Amino acid sequence: MLKKRYSLYLLVFFVCFGLGEIHAQSRAVISGNVSDQFGNLPGARITIEGTEKSITTDVNGNYLFNVEEGEYVVSAGFVMYTTVSKSVVVKVGDTAVVDFVLETGFSMDQPISLGSRAKPTSLLQNTAAVDIISPQQLSNSSQIELSHILHYLIPSFHSTHQTIADGTDHIDPATLRGLGPDQVLVLVNGKRRHSSSLLNVNGTIGRGSVGTDFNAIPIASIERIEVLRDGATSQYGSDAIAGVINIILKKQTEIIQVDNRAGITTEGDGLSVYSSANFGLKIGDEGYINVTAEYRDRESVNRAGNYTGTVYNDDPAIDNVLIEQNNFFGQTGYSGRRVMEIGSAETQNLTLSFNGEIKMSDKATFYMHGGRNYREGRSKGFYRFPKDQERVVLELFPNGFSPEILTDIQDDAVTGGIRGVKNEWDVDFSHSIGINRLDYTVNNSNNASLGIASPRTFYAGGFIYKQNTTNLDISRTFDWLSGVNIAFGAELRVENYQIVAGEEASYIDGGSTFFNDLGEEVPRVAGAQVFPGFPPESELNRFRTNTSGYLDVEANLTDQLLVRGALRYESYNDFGEQLIGKLSGRYRINDDISVRAGFSTGFRAPSLHQVYFQNISTQFINGESLQVGTFNNESAIVTEAFQIGNLKPELSSHFSAGISGKFSDDFTFSVDYYQIDIDDRIVLSGRFAEGYEAILEPFNVGAAQFFTNAIDSKTTGADAVLFYKTPLAEGEFNASLGANITRTQVKGPIKVSPALVGQEEVLFNREEIARVEYGQPRYKVNSLLSYEIDKFRFQLVNTLFGEVKFIHPNDGDQANWVLNEFTGNIETRDQTFSPKLVTDATISYQINDYVRCTIGGNNIFNVFPDKHTHSANTDDGNFMYSRRVQQFGVNGANYFARVLLRL
Repeated sequence: MLKKRYSLYLLVFFVCFGLGEIHAQSRAVISGNVSDQFGNLPGARITIEGTEKSITTDVNGNYLFNVEEGEYVVSAGFVMYTTVSKSVVVKVGDTAVVDFVLETGFSMDQPISLGSRAKPTSLLQNTAAVDIISPQQLSNSSQIELSHILHYLIPSFHSTHQTIADGTDHIDPATLRGLGPDQVLVLVNGKRRHSSSLLNVNGTIGRGSVGTDFNAIPIASIERIEVLRDGATSQYGSDAIAGVINIILKKQTEIIQVDNRAGITTEGDGLSVYSSANFGLKIGDEGYINVTAEYRDRESVNRAGNYTGTVYNDDPAIDNVLIEQNNFFGQTGYSGRRVMEIGSAETQNLTLSFNGEIKMSDKATFYMHGGRNYREGRSKGFYRFPKDQERVVLELFPNGFSPEILTDIQDDAVTGGIRGVKNEWDVDFSHSIGINRLDYTVNNSNNASLGIASPRTFYAGGFIYKQNTTNLDISRTFDWLSGVNIAFGAELRVENYQIVAGEEASYIDGGSTFFNDLGEEVPRVAGAQVFPGFPPESELNRFRTNTSGYLDVEANLTDQLLVRGALRYESYNDFGEQLIGKLSGRYRINDDISVRAGFSTGFRAPSLHQVYFQNISTQFINGESLQVGTFNNESAIVTEAFQIGNLKPELSSHFSAGISGKFSDDFTFSVDYYQIDIDDRIVLSGRFAEGYEAILEPFNVGAAQFFTNAIDSKTTGADAVLFYKTPLAEGEFNASLGANITRTQVKGPIKVSPALVGQEEVLFNREEIARVEYGQPRYKVNSLLSYEIDKFRFQLVNTLFGEVKFIHPNDGDQANWVLNEFTGNIETRDQTFSPKLVTDATISYQINDYVRCTIGGNNIFNVFPDKHTHSANTDDGNFMYSRRVQQFGVNGANYFARVLLRL
């Protein structure tokens, strides 16, 4: 019965679709070819002005429209190419051929949708700076993860792999202009993207914050990316303090694109395999559906050093004998004397996504996009040595063990909406659903408190974050003055955050004990080693709502002067209300140069994760392990013992000014200055232990930490972008140079509660201050050189990363300096890591219209960050490179081969 019903549905669908196709048949045809100087240009968009007709060229650069007789203006365009329009008259039975030869253009000439709710305008006409990552840059990138593509193309964007950081090993924190991951808003096709369920609580960039998982979005689905480098909370809502990144998905329907790559490091590890397929189908004359499948498999990279500490006994003489007897280093699974895996974790991704539109009437279009990303991650923790019997059950692991954290991450997103025109007003109504779930499994470990009854594998629990967003946007352009656009709208957002408990064995205290060297009976540590599971009392399921409304007006007072103003009213059911605004302007000095400036205020409510997250984790401080409890603001420990009240929203102000233009038809530039002040920034505190032992004892933890509005900050900086192109020896040479200089300072004293006066250095110590001020490069310069001639394309990308600093929490007082075994001196553990230049290179050859082959390398000169110069920072030789501050990771040189098919 079910089979017959589906057969009937399919029959009705195909009959209706077929009738639609028959009804759509027209009496004339417009067709042609689009090419550039190197040949056919597949994927170019062809439109007929004054209609909704739009199509992309096929793999041979061809297109075809069925039309009624009449006169039409046909336009051909492609991102980073100059759009060309031609008129044509067709009569019944005619087939008009309209060919186009496009020339490459500049990013500032391209229409951009960010920063304005009027019709798309170019950067020269906008009041804020916007970067465009073009289809060519995406297609020619040597990276296979979206966060890394942006890292090497946008100077103000920062994202690298983390190590020994639990779930953060598998979801890369990403920042803009040196701020936090939760201070940049991510849009997909102009609609808010949900954040991850993971809260970064380890010692990485973005500690205490939640970001968007960029790598859950398949590269093959993206047409282009716009990056608004300006405060925009009044325009787009909370989180847009540092800026907005809008990912625009492909619409093409005439091409099947298949991409296969494989690469490996010169060390022989880190094998990466990438495969993707993208294709589109037309729906009627004016609708489409574009579908992408993507697979990424990245093996781990290990850059650990040789372990120099003890294994079985704290007496080195005894320990060395036992190491030889048990062949310890031979059985760990690592080469040499390594006992850890430090570098980048193993991950496997599978993604399916879609983007489409269906024409409902002459004035209404239904659109939708979404997809699912599933990721499995595997990373290692600190080695548990047999000498640490409080953590190791020797009957199960006589030589200790290297515990593994396995993650299962599922990221789902779907957006649907209707866009149309009503009484000359543009109306857009949409609803988006985003869900991110992360589950932890601990493998090759034990719960020492269970003794020999302990399992070796545990489900430790996880997190779920859900976001439902409904938007209504209305706008209209009037012919007042030199053009006035009025836009207004509303947003309703419902969020849900959950913590899921692990299995009982992952967290329970089984009561097992052991006898130490003094003959004393000592309890073993409860919970799975490396990541204790969430107990039932940590489970939670919290909701909140946010409603907002905005008014956005932009007026061209003259042909040269544009003024834009925006107001937004935000109301949270748990964090009150706020009115924020923005005023900006742009003045065109002439056709080629314009200046701009703007001032805005911002508002970011604490994330649900920051408000409610709680867990117990094992943290290693100066080589010693410690059970640390993170308590939320509902906990009596936080509210009573530490007298920390409810979290407050972050308030910000943003000033920017810039100039952009063309030196000539071949040379463009853009320079911008910015200052961002943030009050009451939310941070994760330091660890409170001494003096709180009695309070912490019932929780079986040695220290407590929590979230609080502890600091104010000031960020100043500048961005500069140059583009140059010119014909050269029968080919075309393109060059771009982008630079960002940024400096963040923690302003004034650390804000503490009355109960913590005098403990400012504990609440937010010098290491945490340095993480905000020096943890990301204070400057970065990206350059891209490319040369295309005949069937060859050569590309060279250089990225200069500025210095970063590690500041040890206790080394502010010289009395705390310790012996450096490398130099034999008593020295500070503070270290500045010098600037580094990383070079990527590729060579591509277009075999025919369908096949392009590429070979290339990332970091071809095998550049690494500076090594630790103080022995105490290496944790007994394990960490050759810093895991606290990173410029570009520690993978070293990586070489790859690629085959791209367009069918």
